[in-house]
Amino acid sequence: MRKTTRVVGGFVIAAAGAVGVSLAASPAAEAAPQVCPALPGQTSTMPNCSASSGSTGLTLAITDNGGTATATGDNDAGPAAIAVGKGATVTMNGVKPGRAIAIAGPGATVTVDGKNGPTCSGGPAFAGDFQTLKGCRS
Repeated sequence: MRKTTRVVGGFVIAAAGAVGVSLAASPAAEAAPQVCPALPGQTSTMPNCSASSGSTGLTLAITDNGGTATATGDNDAGPAAIAVGKGATVTMNGVKPGRAIAIAGPGATVTVDGKNGPTCSGGPAFAGDFQTLKGCRS
């Protein structure tokens, strides 16, 4: 009888803890980052991010706290766009073989077109493009 009481008591405590964690986590879930990954031949879209890959592309777009990120890629390109903060915008295009990453903070704009060097402006930002072997920061 004693063993059964411990087991039942343990389940009750575990269930109460799970409910408490889920209630505490609910407000944070609304502010969760948006992640849009796209494997070859796929497209992923959410309200503030989108990623689209051709048959040989691999793309990723991540946003949080009001940022906007878009990544498209093909021809063995792998661009990753990360926009964090109000007004942060990243636009990535992978058109040649190689990887590229861009990170924009609040108020920053980053553009990577895969043909010319990346451009960074506004707030804090960084981009590195192995398609063009160029980068930028602001």
